[in-house]
Amino acid sequence: MRRYLLLILLSVLTISGFAQRGSLKLHQDSRVDRLIRRQHEVYAVSNTMNGFRIQIFMEIGNDAVDHAESMKYSFMRAFPEIPVYLSYEQPYYRLRVGDFRNRVEAEKYLRLIKPKFSLAFVTAEVINPPKKLSPVDIELLLEDNEDIYDDDQE
Repeated sequence: MRRYLLLILLSVLTISGFAQRGSLKLHQDSRVDRLIRRQHEVYAVSNTMNGFRIQIFMEIGNDAVDHAESMKYSFMRAFPEIPVYLSYEQPYYRLRVGDFRNRVEAEKYLRLIKPKFSLAFVTAEVINPPKKLSPVDIELLLEDNEDIYDDDQE
């Protein structure tokens, strides 16, 4: 027993004997501090908003993750332009898609998704702000809603 205690004591003393002590002075440009504060301000602002997503899958159980992953890849092949989010809220795995600012926009996409994913429905959720529309996207939206604008002019 004494042998073990002596061995442990010598090990501790040997390790502490090799420890280095000292001080470090850092000379840093004041602009670095400003950049760090600015970065903190930028990331402190929440980059989310209230909106809507379409839920296409919800399951519980041991195989739920595998089923969710296969459903995710099926959806991504069918609709590559729509972002997909897999989440776990005990005890369910959920697969939700899209970042829609309003319910009308979500319902429009639901009509496209529903034929392939029959259990899909719109749900309110905190979303990532959708990307800004390009001029081409705006033109396509105007063409899709052309009959609405024609009715207004009559």
